[in-house]
Amino acid sequence: MDSKAIAERIKKLQAQQEHVRIGGKGTPRRKKKVIHKTAAADDKKLQSNLKKLSVTNIPGIEEVNMIKDDGTVIHFNNPKVQTSVPANTFSVTGSADNKQITEMLPGILNQLGPESLTHLKKLANNVTKLGPDGKGEDEDVPELVGDFDAASKNETKADEQ
Repeated sequence: MDSKAIAERIKKLQAQQEHVRIGGKGTPRRKKKVIHKTAAADDKKLQSNLKKLSVTNIPGIEEVNMIKDDGTVIHFNNPKVQTSVPANTFSVTGSADNKQITEMLPGILNQLGPESLTHLKKLANNVTKLGPDGKGEDEDVPELVGDFDAASKNETKADEQ
C-alpha cells in the first residue's frame, strides 16, 4: 500500500472515532451515548404542556378514586387536581395506591356507578356462597357436648365460699 491510501484510511478512522468517543483521549469507546431521563424532566414537560392548556387548580380535594373494570381502584390521597374545562382535561398528580374495591368499603359506596355496583354484588354473592372460612356452606357446626351451665354454677359457688 502506498502512503496516500494509508493516510486516507487514517483520516476515515479518525472521523469515525470522533463520533464514537465520549470523553477525551484515552477513554473507552462507546457505541451509543446513554442519556438518563429523570422524573423531574418528565414532570417539567407535563407541567409546561398543562400550562399551554391554561389549567386551574382545584383546591380542597382530599382523595381521588379511579375504578377499573376488573374491580381494582387507583386511590390518590391528597392529590393535586388541575382542570381545563374548554379542553375537557383533568390532571391528577400525587402518590397513587392500587387497591381492591373490597378494601375501600364502605366509604366508596357513594362513588360507585351501576357497573361497579353489579361487580360488587357478584363479589358479595361469591363470598356468601363460600362462607366466612372460605369453605362451602355444607359444613355444619358441631354439637356441644356436656353441660356448661352446671360447671359455671359450681364456679360461682366456689367463689362465694
